[in-house]
Amino acid sequence: RYFEYQPGRGGKYPEAFLKGYTGYIHTDAYSGYNGVKGVTRCLCYTHLRRAFVDALPKDLHGTEASKPAEAVVRLNKLFEIEKELEGLDPEQKKKERIDREKPLLEAFWSWAEIHSAGELPKSKLHTAFQYALNNRQEFFNYLEDGNCSISNSLAENCIRPFVIGRKNWLFAGSPKGAAASAGIYTLVETAKANGLDVMKYIKYILSDMPGSIFLENPEYLDDYLPWDPMVQERCR
Repeated sequence: RYFEYQPGRGGKYPEAFLKGYTGYIHTDAYSGYNGVKGVTRCLCYTHLRRAFVDALPKDLHGTEASKPAEAVVRLNKLFEIEKELEGLDPEQKKKERIDREKPLLEAFWSWAEIHSAGELPKSKLHTAFQYALNNRQEFFNYLEDGNCSISNSLAENCIRPFVIGRKNWLFAGSPKGAAASAGIYTLVETAKANGLDVMKYIKYILSDMPGSIFLENPEYLDDYLPWDPMVQERCR
C-alpha cells in the first residue's frame, strides 16, 4: 500500500504516478485519470450506490423515493452476489460474474436509460443517473478479470486515517513534510495489510535498522519489509 504526496489534483499527477503501468485501476469518476495511457478503469459501485442513496428524499414512502430506492435495491443485489463469490479463484469468479451479474447490470442500465428521462437537470437523482449512464463501460470493465473488485473501498479505507488526521492537523508544513507523512502512512498501512502489530513493527525497524549497513547494501532493506518471514515472526 503506497502513499505519495502530489501538490495538486491535475491529470499530470496520476499520469506521472502510473507511467509505465498497464492493467486495471479502481477509481471513482475523477477526470484526472482520463489521460493515463495503458490502463483500464473500473469504476466503484459503492460510489454509484451512494449517489442514489443521496438522491433519496426524506419521505421514503413517497412517490419521489421510488426511482432511487429501486436503484439501490438493484445495486444491493450485485453486492449480495459478490459476497457469495468471496473465496473463488479469479477464473471461477469471472465466470460467475458473467453468468449472474452481467444480466443484472444490463437490466439496470436499460432501466436507468428509461427512467432517467424527465428528471430535473440539477437534481440529485439526475446526477446519479448521469453518473451511471455516462460511465457505463467503466462500470462493466470489472467483468473482464476476476481479480478486479466492484468497489475501491479497500483503497478508501486505507486513506481514511490520513483524511481524518488531516482535518485535525490541517497542514503538513511543507511539501517535504507531506512527502514524509506519505512515507509513514505507507509503512503503517502496509504493516496492517500484512497482519503486523504496527507499533511492534515500527519499534523493530527503528531499533534494528540504524545499526545495519543497508546504506551501502540497499538490498538489505528487503529483510525489513512487512512480508519478510523474520518480520512476520517478530512483529505479529
